[in-house]
Amino acid sequence: MVYNFTAEIIRDNDINQYVGIVPGLPGAHTQAPTLNELYTSLQDVIRLCLQEMTDEEK
Repeated sequence: MVYNFTAEIIRDNDINQYVGIVPGLPGAHTQAPTLNELYTSLQDVIRLCLQEMTDEEK
């Protein structure tokens, strides 16, 4: 099954990191120093969140 998600990404200058959140997917948030690393990390987080969800939750 293919899913499409939209992530909200902000730059937090206080911690010098990008922060990504996927609204509507509980637990799907991460941070990284570069956008490329954030993108990869978000993919991993989404994959892990989906693995933990039941079929009804998906």
